[in-house]
Amino acid sequence: MTMRPYSERTPDEQYKNLLRDILEHGVRAESKDVGFSTDALTLIGPRPLHFKLENGFPMITERSVKGFWKQAVGEIIGFINGARTLAELESFGCKFWTPWATKEKCEKRGLAEGDLGPGSYGAAFHDFPTAEGASYDQFKNIVEQIDELPHLRTHFISPWVPQYTIRGKGKQQKVVVCPCHGWIHIRVINGKLTLHMFQRSCDVPVGLPSNMIEYAALTMMIAQATGYEAYEYVHSFSDAHIYVDQVPLVEELLKRETKPFPTMTIINPTKDLFAFRNTDFELADYEAGEAMRDIPVAV
Repeated sequence: MTMRPYSERTPDEQYKNLLRDILEHGVRAESKDVGFSTDALTLIGPRPLHFKLENGFPMITERSVKGFWKQAVGEIIGFINGARTLAELESFGCKFWTPWATKEKCEKRGLAEGDLGPGSYGAAFHDFPTAEGASYDQFKNIVEQIDELPHLRTHFISPWVPQYTIRGKGKQQKVVVCPCHGWIHIRVINGKLTLHMFQRSCDVPVGLPSNMIEYAALTMMIAQATGYEAYEYVHSFSDAHIYVDQVPLVEELLKRETKPFPTMTIINPTKDLFAFRNTDFELADYEAGEAMRDIPVAV
């Protein structure tokens, strides 16, 4: 993958346009099932975001996210390696899951403290349950399929284990947070790899900047592991929302300047997808506005 020189990159306003779209057209919806008792402005099926990686690494510039980008990369690396506990995620450099895996939240779902559950991302990606009672490693098999049959349209991965996400009478959810992102479709066309990630539910002010970082990094990792050019990362949504308490800070962010995307480089030449770590990524050319550390987060 070759990114254009920083001076030749075009500032990308897709993130700001999505925020504006939700503020202008979102429907106010109740948020009863989160420990963040406020309604949200919700937009179903907004326009997908398309990021050609030659234009830089998709990392928002209106507010600085330099303080946590490595945790986002560590999260997706942990998940593809099967991490499902706080301790395992922390070993990959991701420490922001603690509020969602407290003793109280875990016990409510019949889980040990710190366990995200068998319906979590790491469990679904790395140890998906099979009818034969075994576990199935989705990323291992998809990389092998891309190597052998790159032209296929079936390079698809899912984070959803339905028997562990269902709720209602006589049912017990076995995951602390039902997966919000991670439906992944990979296409290889003319030697170029595109990763399209579908997101079920998206907290656009807080969650999306992290999701953009981790799935763009995943695009780069899979491309390197399979020997193709990391060409494009596409991000589409079902429920994209802004919590009402976040609106004042979103309005402030929309007044800020958008600068070109930065440069991201993988410094580890490995072809083993599971060998990458967040320390293998180097960030450069990142110019961004002041950080916003007080945006409310739903827990």
